[in-house]
Amino acid sequence: MKAFLLLVSFIILLVSCKGQEESKTAQAELEQTSAVSDITIDEVGSTIASFDFDRFEELYRGQSEETTYVINFWATWCKPCIKELPAFEELNKKFKDQNVKVVLVSLDLPDLLETQVVPFVKQKGLQAEVVMLDDSDANTWIPKVAEEWSGAIPATLLIKGEEEKFYERSFTYEEIETELKTILE
Repeated sequence: MKAFLLLVSFIILLVSCKGQEESKTAQAELEQTSAVSDITIDEVGSTIASFDFDRFEELYRGQSEETTYVINFWATWCKPCIKELPAFEELNKKFKDQNVKVVLVSLDLPDLLETQVVPFVKQKGLQAEVVMLDDSDANTWIPKVAEEWSGAIPATLLIKGEEEKFYERSFTYEEIETELKTILE
């Protein structure tokens, strides 16, 4: 009887350890997929990546001096944001060959990605990289973008290596080009 109880205890222990290992593997896969998910928006395979702020920082902050990032925070419901999008599109086209990458970060609600953001991007024919920031803890990540940022949009962040410039305002093409040139020099 003692041997039987020992055998049953061993089997339970073995099964529970296997379950924990499977649970850890499943959790790791969930964390990896929840950090980045892509939605294809057209026939040629353009995508809108959706990720949290930690992944955003990994992708765009402190990168090499070779690429300058122009990161514009916007939303489909923000009229000043929509008004300035052509300026960022023109900037993307003009400076693409100069290692400048324009990234349009949508702050729309994540559940509107397929129904609102993707159709908007298609309708406007946006060519700059469009991503969605899916991180509900804005009180934590907004000051990480810039301490002076109130959270209002449009907002733009220029990054070249460790140098950063932040603007909480709208831009015309001439204004954003001038600011970009100051960080390129």
